[in-house]
Amino acid sequence: MQTMPAHAAHHDDREIETLEEFDATVSARGTLAGHRVQAVDLTDRTRELLTTDTAGAVFLGCAMREDADAKVRADGALVFPPVPGLPFDPYRGLVYSPDELFASLADGYEATPDALAYAWFQRTKADRDIYASMLRSVHDDSVSDALDELLSGARVVGVMGGHAMARGTEEYAGAARLGRELARAGFTIATGGGPGAMEAANLGAYAAPFDDEMLTESLELLGKAPHFTPSITQWASATFEIRTRWPQGGRSVGIPTWFYGHEPPNAFASHIAKYFANATREDGLLARSNAGVVFLPGAAGTLQEIFDNATPNYYESRGEPTPMVLVNRVHWAEKLPAWPLLRSLAQGRSMEARIALVDRIEEAPEALKRLGG
Repeated sequence: MQTMPAHAAHHDDREIETLEEFDATVSARGTLAGHRVQAVDLTDRTRELLTTDTAGAVFLGCAMREDADAKVRADGALVFPPVPGLPFDPYRGLVYSPDELFASLADGYEATPDALAYAWFQRTKADRDIYASMLRSVHDDSVSDALDELLSGARVVGVMGGHAMARGTEEYAGAARLGRELARAGFTIATGGGPGAMEAANLGAYAAPFDDEMLTESLELLGKAPHFTPSITQWASATFEIRTRWPQGGRSVGIPTWFYGHEPPNAFASHIAKYFANATREDGLLARSNAGVVFLPGAAGTLQEIFDNATPNYYESRGEPTPMVLVNRVHWAEKLPAWPLLRSLAQGRSMEARIALVDRIEEAPEALKRLGG
């Protein structure tokens, strides 16, 4: 079964990202000197802050009372206070959960933190305000840091494909079975976190601990809201209905962006690393797919990902080339002929042994294993 390392196991032990970690550090070490405290509400920890050494500590977006604030600053700590009125926390210590991004879905998608963050982005992205762009950068950097901690030691397979693949189609069911099989083989699935092929792969990973019947029923249920237009609320609600009926599904990662704000994230990914900057998101998704990438049929976005992935494989700039499996011969050899170009590019280089074109989605896991040695 799929493993994803426990969150806190691998991060720098001077980083504190939860109240539990804060309490444990204070009681075990008796000092916070030189520590980094990230997005932890410390309003009820005034006594601890007043009596503990915080020299050289950095507090990122931690709410605290005035006397505690004054004391830690006097100690020589750096305090970056929480930013009021923002629909997101730029200093967050963890990636998002579906419940967090879709909170208030019952009042309509427009009321969710996900939609509010997009609305804020729309308002601020054109006004060239250095403060807004700094907040976006700090947020994206925090998310990258949290994602690295989450995936430390995991064997990650990226599944790429277009958002246009509708629920209720045979292609969608195939992508879900692919995600399930890879998750059951011990891989952590990572997708672009959006609808379509991406959602199907995250659904497959979610379905990994359950029997065939669960996936069949889920596909049927989702088919009633095939697309995120006209109603994101209905589309997302179908997902939460499945999550409620079959709780504790398998874990996987979605890496979406507010850059494509009309396209909501899917809630089958247990961990969602959502970015403002699409370039950071694209590169991060591929760079973290250390066990290879499967490319399902898609359009411009997927095509871009193929060559974004091919370049470091060609130059071996991230070390040994990782497997690339393109699915659907007609699509990638004729309709959008990326395969002939990829093959020519790979010729005579070590990546040549790491690329494959398969006709059917069912052949992808076997090809991935073969290429991965």
